[in-house]
Amino acid sequence: MHTHTMDVRPSPRRALLLALVLLMSACKTPSATGGGSSPGHSSGSSSGQGRNEDVPQGDPFPSRPSVEARKDAQADQALAQAIQQAETAPRKQAAEAFLAVRKAYPQTTAGQEALYRAGVLFYDSQDYVNARKTFNELLFENPLHPQATEAKRRLGRAALEVGAFRDAYQTLYSLAERAEGAERIQLLEDSVKAAEKAGLYGQALRISVDLAGNAQTPEAQQAAVARVQQLVEGRAGFMDVAEIMEELSPANPAWPVLSFKLARIYYHLRDWTRLEEQLNRFLAEAPNHPFAGQARELLARATRRVDVQTKTVGVLLPLSGRYKAVGEAVLRGIKLALAGSDIELVVKDTQGDVNVTGQAMEQLAFDEGAIAVLGPITVDESRRAALLAEELQVPLLTLTRQEDITGIGPFVFRNMLTNSAQARAIADFAMKQKGFKSFAMLYPNMTYGVELANDFWDHVVANGGQVRGAETYDHDQTTFTTEAKKLVGRYYLEDRLDYIEGVREVQKETTGQDAFRRRKAMEKMKGNVEPIIDFEAIFIPDEWKRVSLVAPALAVEDIVTNACDARDLERIRKTTGRKDLKTVMLLGTNAWSSGKGASGLPELVERGGKFVTCSVYVDGFFVDSQRPATQRFVKAYRQANPGDPGLFEAYGYDSARMVRQLLESKQAPKSRGEFRESLANVKDFDGATGKTSFDEKREARKPLFLLSVSNKGVTEVPPEQSAALGGS
Repeated sequence: MHTHTMDVRPSPRRALLLALVLLMSACKTPSATGGGSSPGHSSGSSSGQGRNEDVPQGDPFPSRPSVEARKDAQADQALAQAIQQAETAPRKQAAEAFLAVRKAYPQTTAGQEALYRAGVLFYDSQDYVNARKTFNELLFENPLHPQATEAKRRLGRAALEVGAFRDAYQTLYSLAERAEGAERIQLLEDSVKAAEKAGLYGQALRISVDLAGNAQTPEAQQAAVARVQQLVEGRAGFMDVAEIMEELSPANPAWPVLSFKLARIYYHLRDWTRLEEQLNRFLAEAPNHPFAGQARELLARATRRVDVQTKTVGVLLPLSGRYKAVGEAVLRGIKLALAGSDIELVVKDTQGDVNVTGQAMEQLAFDEGAIAVLGPITVDESRRAALLAEELQVPLLTLTRQEDITGIGPFVFRNMLTNSAQARAIADFAMKQKGFKSFAMLYPNMTYGVELANDFWDHVVANGGQVRGAETYDHDQTTFTTEAKKLVGRYYLEDRLDYIEGVREVQKETTGQDAFRRRKAMEKMKGNVEPIIDFEAIFIPDEWKRVSLVAPALAVEDIVTNACDARDLERIRKTTGRKDLKTVMLLGTNAWSSGKGASGLPELVERGGKFVTCSVYVDGFFVDSQRPATQRFVKAYRQANPGDPGLFEAYGYDSARMVRQLLESKQAPKSRGEFRESLANVKDFDGATGKTSFDEKREARKPLFLLSVSNKGVTEVPPEQSAALGGS
């Protein structure tokens, strides 16, 4: 690059460059080795897009001839004849004639001249493949050939034509470094094309900046600047931009484009000090540039980042799209919680789209000055919002089930029922309140079922218990005979000694009898094989519809689950003759919750009947709870909305109530940092979903609702009564 387009200035950007190098060291392209001085060689980086390729460098041809050509009279005569023939013959035929001379006299000056002339003819006839082959051979043998420069020029352009873009760039740029005037400009423009198509965007950017600074006409300058702008938008890496800007003078017509791009890089890196410095310099040097309006807007936005509206709360929810119903449910709870307050709610529809979520999060932080944000609820949206919340240091109270979301950073909080919390709560109830030590599991082969089964198993083992059996089934399965048989050891009977002994006894007793009698005796013996019930409870993490089908299948295999029904237990004892009847409790998750059926009872009870009675499941909210805070919420909700609230309304309500409590306190937070500290210190907040406290990981901890199923419906299990439920 010509010196008059660059100046070396002491600048804070050098410190930035070091920071960028360290930040991107994991993805930076390794430096190539070799001679030459093509653009960007000092960094060895290309596009900044994750490429892991060496950048072509230097002259690709040897500096000394590898073949010592000699004069030869016969060869010279043969060349003269080929030249005379070429004047009238077609180009391809003429080229073949020159190659024949080359083949006959390979180590002569005439042979090399014939090789050059053949290459020219191939090139002029647009046979670029043979042109490359011919020129490469010539230049490898004799890089000092009198027509070496022209051979390289044609070789580079032939490589460009056949798609060998990296070779084309290397050859053309090495020529441009030694050329002058219009020829240099043309070679540089060809080099840019080759570098772009080879993915060497950093090199293409450097050359384009050079062309812009040395353009001789307004049209050429405009074209070069347009190419620079195209390259910095999603192609050239920000390391390339930062390095070029280190030396670039504002006099270069491309300077405003690169300067504004660098400012946007600072914005995405959240380097506010350098962002403001860069934007101020841009506006001072190019106040009338087309980007000046955007620069002023970005500067104002950056300045507003610390302007917090202490009574403004943002909300990110999907109010359209696939999750619209869930988003609306949460919003109803939030609005109910803030009714009558002077808190301004700024609601953004995420549409279930992570990109929209990111834009909305930035708007709430920069444009609305929100002191905190509630939501989102889906996994991907919440992760995007959490990453931005941490970058912008805006407290985020998300309502997603995604595990470990708060691990993103200290500004991320979560208040929502999770799979791990459910598994822990139901396992604690069974082991610590009921005293159970052995369990079985039946679970659907889907993410929800597998995660809960694993969490439950881990918690049981961690507390000294055992899982004696675990069977999985398809998520859309409707019959469960096989799984029930496997659970009690009636499926693989050939592995049981008592069954083998039974077979021998039947064979002995039916000796001499007909086949029908023998078969009947065998079936009777098989049906009398006792189930192996070496567990005290069965965990079924599935929806209530499936549970109402699973429970009767267990009864068929003599697994008695209605342990709290004394009359039915007595009837079973008399029918089976078993005095020491063993019972098993069914345990479930919030997916067991069902709406009211035609009888007014939960549909789980209507469909499952006695087979699901005496079961216990866990939930994050129970509309009929007798907890005072829950009752107050339900009453207020029914007055403001038709129907009953559910889990999402309740969690939205509690989250907003916590925010309101902090903002209306005597020592209300005045900054986002103060709000974060206040929220982290929330302890025993008495809400609709229970008494909530945030732990050291900013996860909401609360006692969940343990719900007991009876033939009269579903009721909450008070702690003092839970030990009296069911069991053997």
